[in-house]
Parts: sequence; structure tokens; C-alpha cells
Amino acid sequence: MAIMLADGEDPRRPDDLQFRLEGWIATAPFEDHVGLTIESAAAGEARLSMPFRVCLANGGGVMHGGALVTLADTAVAMAIKSLLPVGTTFATTELTTRFLAPVQAGRVVALARVHGPEGRTFRGEAELHDERGIVVARFQSVFRVARGQGFDDPAGS
Repeated sequence: MAIMLADGEDPRRPDDLQFRLEGWIATAPFEDHVGLTIESAAAGEARLSMPFRVCLANGGGVMHGGALVTLADTAVAMAIKSLLPVGTTFATTELTTRFLAPVQAGRVVALARVHGPEGRTFRGEAELHDERGIVVARFQSVFRVARGQGFDDPAGS
């Protein structure tokens, strides 16, 4: 969970400490805003969940695809954090999502796992399930660790 040191509606000022995370594996302000819960994150795997609240609906009344992608992307990130030293800087560089079924109510669960690193690259995948256990989306991503943190690119990359 993020500990807010400023009003969440304030403009972001990168030079000011406006929030801090409770720990290395913790949700950030945006993730708290959409209601993500980290249920587990260890050994390159993570399980996160998110309730379908009205504010996450699209115009058709089902859960917005962006909310589902947020859940999946964050689940992979937490799986990666479970493998990296505290404070390592990394980011999503590529993602693909295949939506398979609409979410109409209840809690969505993301089960994520990562492979790597290969140099500075981690590859992740997540499967999202609705409260009935139906697979609603499959997600794949690539994350890169920032240079200068002890992860080397393979020769020629």
C-alpha cells in the first residue's frame, strides 16, 4: 500500500516526496486507487485481485479492459519484484492482452509468473479469472531492468 504524504489529487511533483510505499512488494497510489490487492508474491510468481466496482465499468457495463490490463501488468511486476533486490528500477516495455470473456461482477484474480532474467529482460505472463473461475484474459509482457544495476545484456543486444 502507498502511504500518501500529499493529497492524491495534487499534481505530481517529481522533486517532492508525495508518497512512499509500505514495502518493496506493495501497491503504488494508482494501484490502490483501482483497488488492487497483493495476495502473494514469491519466487517469481504472484497472485493479485481486484473487485469490480462501478467506477471500473466501461460504457457497456462490463469491467474496462484497461482495469484488467492494470491488474495483469501489476501482477507480473510483483512477481518480478519477488526476484529482484529492493530498490531495483525496472519497467514494462511491451505488453499484449487477449480478452476472452467479459467481467460482469465480482472479484477478478490474476495469476502471474515470470521467466528470466535474460540480461536485463524479464518475460511475464498472467491469466485472469473471474469469480466463477472463467479465464477472462491472458496477458504477456516484457520488462527491462534499468542500466547500471548489475544486470548485463547478452552479447550483441
